[in-house]
Amino acid sequence: MVTRRRGFTLIELLVVLGIVALLLTLAVPRFFPSIDSARETILADNLRNTRAVIDQFYSDTGRYPDSLEQLVEKKYLRALPLDPVAESTVSWIVVPPEDDSLGAVYTIKSGAPGNDRSGKPYLDW
Repeated sequence: MVTRRRGFTLIELLVVLGIVALLLTLAVPRFFPSIDSARETILADNLRNTRAVIDQFYSDTGRYPDSLEQLVEKKYLRALPLDPVAESTVSWIVVPPEDDSLGAVYTIKSGAPGNDRSGKPYLDW
């Protein structure tokens, strides 16, 4: 009596690998743009929230903060926001007000290099 080993043949493994590769070629191109879209959404939200906090600081004190760290020290922010495109909390570009006696941080811009998905530079956000 001949006993057969149980297992997969090489052809069966190649068919399964082919199916997995086909599924990956369909899924991966849809996955990476969604990551970029999520980063851009978070960047826009962080910019909007931080600008609102700067305006709130101005309303409370009558002047703009001297640095972003001052917003954290005075408990307006828990921590400096992350620029998800640049993947850093120190890449923000600080724009001062026209009158230097009012403080040093009028608004912030992203310091991330490159353009968003529509072609607009992150610096212009």
